[in-house]
Amino acid sequence: MRDEPGGAVLEVLVTPRASRTRVAGEHGGRLKLLLAAPPVEGEANRALVEFLSSALGVRRAEVVIVSGKSGRRKTVRVSGVTAAGVRAAL
Repeated sequence: MRDEPGGAVLEVLVTPRASRTRVAGEHGGRLKLLLAAPPVEGEANRALVEFLSSALGVRRAEVVIVSGKSGRRKTVRVSGVTAAGVRAAL
């Protein structure tokens, strides 16, 4: 995680089709998230955005997948938060 003007950037590793959506720690320098949604037709990406917006207390529009939309390794930008605030919330 790192701060950028106006927000924070998260490097995440997602695992779709988990039993429930939750944070699973860190893996290879990335935040590891387990998502209950399947990786079909963008469902896992929507679940990721929904989970982060809810956990961080921001609107869904503030959470943007910058890169990795079709892979497990993603870069996500969250506006209106700091890296320290993200660590505390998750």
